[in-house]
Amino acid sequence: MPFMKGKAPIRRTLKYLESSRLVLKERVKLQYKNPQVQVATFKNLTPTPFVRIFLENGEDILVDVDSKSRSEIHDHLKTIICKSESTLQKEARELMINPANFGWGCDRQCICEIPGQVPCPGIIPLPNHMRGKYKFGEKFD
Repeated sequence: MPFMKGKAPIRRTLKYLESSRLVLKERVKLQYKNPQVQVATFKNLTPTPFVRIFLENGEDILVDVDSKSRSEIHDHLKTIICKSESTLQKEARELMINPANFGWGCDRQCICEIPGQVPCPGIIPLPNHMRGKYKFGEKFD
């Protein structure tokens, strides 16, 4: 398979595709997230390069990228088809506010920090009736 040689396998991984600074709106999807979306390359069509974006409601957007740098194209696409910074901050804030979330990047690192939960066994040992050695094995007194 020729597409699995060189840099192509790396470009097809989910980690590579999600590492972009572009966070698309709900109605714009990449092919790896939505298999119904087709990514096509047209050759010998026009002398000027362009990007055509097909939206799920049937609309298409044509973006002229002639004589623009990579960063200019990236910033232009970010303003057109991506979520705004305020929307991203609002979504991140909603994730942080949810009291059910704990772990890396949240307010609480462990569920034991929530009042009423069993403390971590590293800090306070669990009672014998909650330990597997006594629960499933021979009970020692």
